[in-house]
Amino acid sequence: MTSTPDSKVLFITGAGGGIGTAVARHAVRDGWRVAVTDRCFETVQTLAAELGNAALPLPCDVTEWAELDAAVAATLNHFGRLDAALANAGFTAGEARYSEGGPTPHEWRDMILTNVLGTALTARATLPHLLSSTGHLLLLGSVTGRVATPGPYSATKFAVSGMAESIRQEVRESGVRVTCIEPGRVDTAYWDAGGKPEGVDYLQDNDIARAVLYVLSQPPHVAISEVVIRPSTQIE
Repeated sequence: MTSTPDSKVLFITGAGGGIGTAVARHAVRDGWRVAVTDRCFETVQTLAAELGNAALPLPCDVTEWAELDAAVAATLNHFGRLDAALANAGFTAGEARYSEGGPTPHEWRDMILTNVLGTALTARATLPHLLSSTGHLLLLGSVTGRVATPGPYSATKFAVSGMAESIRQEVRESGVRVTCIEPGRVDTAYWDAGGKPEGVDYLQDNDIARAVLYVLSQPPHVAISEVVIRPSTQIE
């Protein structure tokens, strides 16, 4: 399917790699136009060059309100509409634990600000426009936001799961749909900080992208509030 000037528009944070990049590619193949944002602008410039006129690359640090606000404004100025947003930006500070060594509390701060505040600010920046378009807000959570694991990363994903339900309650009468996407183990740069388990199965970023596009493809009266997607052999 080819994007047209009337195609719907999806705003993606953290689109410079992994799940964000995969979602952008699948969305364009399904006829969407995409605003792809990332703290590292060069990564989304490269992605947009691959995707062509259907993609708008934008620099954006989701912990900075002014940058998010400007990125959403640029999306509306360029495409003239906003139909969906995926708050995808996030990372883990390695094997962070409360009681032992590893990343410093300062590194925790960056993770918590990105994963929690960044998600909240993305919702705040996009929701007024999604209310106008009766659009769709998706938040990237995690199975670790349902089943606790050691360290503060899991707590950030519990916050995202709670945030998604809180926003859903706030906007449900407007027709805006809210979905929390909660992957299990995915073979992405998430593991670059260390601690990648060996001898277990992993999802691929394209698996999550297909789930996102499935959610977005539902008719207006269907609200998929949560999607939990694990490797078939994952226990927790």
